[in-house]
Amino acid sequence: MEPIKKPQGQARAFSPKGPAGTRSAFPRQGGGRGRGRGDFRRSGGPKPHQVHPPREITEQGAIVLGGAEEKPVPPLEAGNIRIIPLGGVEEIGRNMTVIEYGDDIIAIDCGFQFREDDTPGIDYILPNTKYLEDRRDKIRGLFITHGHLDHIGGIPYVIDRIGYPPIYTRRLSAVMIKKRQEEFPNLKPLDIHEVEKEDTIRAGNMRVRFFSVSHTIPDAMGIIVETPHGLIVFTGDLRLDHIDGIPTEKEEKEFGYFKDKKVLFLAADSTNADKPGFSLPERIVQKNLDDIITNTKTRLIIGTFSSQLERIMRMLECAERTGRKVLVEGRSMKVNIEIVKQLGMIKIDEKTFIGPEQLEHLPDHKIMVLATGAQGDEFAALMRVAQKTHKYVKIKPGDTVVLSSSVVPGNERAVQKLKDNLSRQGARIIDRQIMDVHASGHANRDETLWIHSKINPRFFMPLHGYHYMLRVHADIAKACGRREDEIIVPDNSCVIEIQDEGQKIIRRKEMAPAGLRLVDGFSIGDIQEVVIRDRTVLAQEGMFVIIATVNPKTGRLRKSPDIISRGFVYLRESQELLQQTRIIIKKTIEETTQGMQPVNFDYVKNNVTDAVSRFLFEKTNKRPIVIPVVLGV
Repeated sequence: MEPIKKPQGQARAFSPKGPAGTRSAFPRQGGGRGRGRGDFRRSGGPKPHQVHPPREITEQGAIVLGGAEEKPVPPLEAGNIRIIPLGGVEEIGRNMTVIEYGDDIIAIDCGFQFREDDTPGIDYILPNTKYLEDRRDKIRGLFITHGHLDHIGGIPYVIDRIGYPPIYTRRLSAVMIKKRQEEFPNLKPLDIHEVEKEDTIRAGNMRVRFFSVSHTIPDAMGIIVETPHGLIVFTGDLRLDHIDGIPTEKEEKEFGYFKDKKVLFLAADSTNADKPGFSLPERIVQKNLDDIITNTKTRLIIGTFSSQLERIMRMLECAERTGRKVLVEGRSMKVNIEIVKQLGMIKIDEKTFIGPEQLEHLPDHKIMVLATGAQGDEFAALMRVAQKTHKYVKIKPGDTVVLSSSVVPGNERAVQKLKDNLSRQGARIIDRQIMDVHASGHANRDETLWIHSKINPRFFMPLHGYHYMLRVHADIAKACGRREDEIIVPDNSCVIEIQDEGQKIIRRKEMAPAGLRLVDGFSIGDIQEVVIRDRTVLAQEGMFVIIATVNPKTGRLRKSPDIISRGFVYLRESQELLQQTRIIIKKTIEETTQGMQPVNFDYVKNNVTDAVSRFLFEKTNKRPIVIPVVLGV
């Protein structure tokens, strides 16, 4: 793909090369700590004088992270069906799956995942779409199941790379995709087609149909792909609407479609497959929230996910009925509410909404603040309120704060900090441990069993979840009659094929390209894993910068080296260590340059790095990244 010229003012410096263009952004480290952190030669990083591949720069901001050379995937044989999950089967997020039949390809969903501990500094993680990029002329459409970011968030970053195929989705999802696309004015207009459940889309030799599913956002749908060998069904994210464990008539009718159909293959949501029974119905959550909104006599602050649109709409309607005025805080919350208002999905008198300056002029029992940040996000509205940095909303003793959300794994400490800060200011907190104020949008084990019994597929692949969740879902499929050889538990980018006219399913030994594709500011390109490793080492060990001026004729130092350190040791209390380090630097430079004409400054820097790294480890048991700057003056 040809590089795209970057608009001015949008660049973030991010280069895998050092000044000499031969190594990571930080020099390699010497010494022998045994864990390999920072020692690029022993840990598989670049060897001295290894040149990194050129980078590709575009506006969208993705970075392909390392990875070994994959064996090329052979062409698809006639009559076979190929299915490749490009993301979403080793994590929660970045959902995207490819279906290929004959000369035609469709993709289902295109989401992103938020960064994790092992990708510091990264904005988002995307599915690796290299397989699609190499076959962009075969792509007949991108089908989106619903409007959550783990299903639509990747579109702006990959749509140009896969040739702007037509996008098919329902109305709300289409508007959310368009709204997000406004943040990327450099891209071409999207070719979006709004579909209804009754529609049939021809995608080359495949026909695509839809069915409605229950989730936490309106217009969620499953996808049915018709092939000569049977139906391929993707549920998308879903749960069942039920009463005391009995699915409602609406669910019976929707899934009754599959009763007499030949379902060849099912791919289904696994997020809550390891939880017993049925999920908590949303109507119970809505009833509890209605009671809180109606009966609370103090100011009410509710924190929830901005994507919980069904719940948000019901809370706004209840606030209007009870005469509460609503202050909406959080950009994503405001955008999503405007979208559902624009689509006529909720009709609320504009007088129900207030600006922050009106808070002081209303009685407390008439105020409701609807805010993002229930996960303890540092810059989200609710966390700013808790930390007393919000310009308008300040906690008063007696305020009621409702956290209508689950705690995303990894956010436990941040949420606890949020609750502590709110409590210190006198707020009364209600969360799901105290009352049922949140329900998941994903089916539990017994719901999943019911879904399998209704669809009754020949072959099955679990989707959307960590590997353990997929394994649990595979066991559910076995309990419903699937044999071991009829189930594939996938990894990202694995190549699955249905062969022999729909009689056999296999997992090929070849893999589609699987290196991490990362959004980091506005740069996009191929970098080595050493860049991410450098960031991790910087966070854990710190950095140690040496600035030395050398007479290029004699190779001797002109003055004592300057040392700058961050995150390693407190320099004012480490003067003896610094003095010994300066002696090591002087000795290493002058011994290295003795008899060397002209002075090879790269060689000198390598030796200084090794010597200083070894010395610092011996003295502190820490290995900061050492950056030598040796100047010939």
